[in-house]
Amino acid sequence: MLIPWRLGRSLLWDATCVHTLAASHIQATSSMVGAAATSAEQAKRRKYENLDSSFIFVPFGVEILGPWSPEARALFKELSKRVIESTGDPRAGSYLGQ
Repeated sequence: MLIPWRLGRSLLWDATCVHTLAASHIQATSSMVGAAATSAEQAKRRKYENLDSSFIFVPFGVEILGPWSPEARALFKELSKRVIESTGDPRAGSYLGQ
């Protein structure tokens, strides 16, 4: 994002959508909701571990059957809050989610 996100630092995010029922994820996703999204989030974090500290990086992991990773949920919540504040429309967060 070109607009400074926090403390004058720009936000960089990388979204990944993983298949909940893929053979590589089925064991984890059968015992924990969102396991594949969380795993994808961790892989993105490793991929960008050497990123310049002047940026804020957020991995955004989602699964095709619906679950979102913890950081994806937190970023969405923050984006929704900011959209509501900037528009004054309390429904703006719901629109963003759609």
